[in-house]
Amino acid sequence: MKVLIPFYSLYGHIYKMAQAVAEGVAQVEGAEAVVRRVPETLPPEVLEKMGAVETQKAMSHVPVCTVEELGEANGVIFGTPTRFGNMCGQMRQFLDATGQLWMSGALVGKPGSVFASSNTQHGGQETTVTSFHLTLLHLGMIIVGLPYAFQGQMRMDEITGGSPYGASTIAGAKGERQPSDNELDAARFQGRHVASIAKKIAG
Repeated sequence: MKVLIPFYSLYGHIYKMAQAVAEGVAQVEGAEAVVRRVPETLPPEVLEKMGAVETQKAMSHVPVCTVEELGEANGVIFGTPTRFGNMCGQMRQFLDATGQLWMSGALVGKPGSVFASSNTQHGGQETTVTSFHLTLLHLGMIIVGLPYAFQGQMRMDEITGGSPYGASTIAGAKGERQPSDNELDAARFQGRHVASIAKKIAG
């Protein structure tokens, strides 16, 4: 049973979250986590100006996701940074290529889930995840969030991402903050949760 984790990460924050999600998936017996990058749309010279070249090199070993892999998975957990309260353009373009999957109903009845990142504490983490859900509903997926069974999202002793909609991390205004232990635990919980549901559905 495969759980696909397609992500886009410019500076590595979402990649770290994706790795934690994969660890959670692997905790479910019989579940295999498949981590994939969605295709980059920015030219190399733009990535260089943005200071993202080294990060991209560090992730270059991760295979690029194909649309076909979505249809083959038993569940899908998407990871995206926030762009003005919505998913990033690279993820949008990838999803816009899923028309054939929509037509064939290849994703109907499969668990779909989302995790995200933003620069600031109230930078659109929740709207990014919930607006992403609209696409998953059109594809016929079963929306899976991050239940309050993960009590780390109720912590008051630190600034932290995470909501009932999905795990998230706060990157800082200049990307200087890395995912906290609590945020990574949320990602692991989400991976395990989605994989458990996918396993039940797969029978």
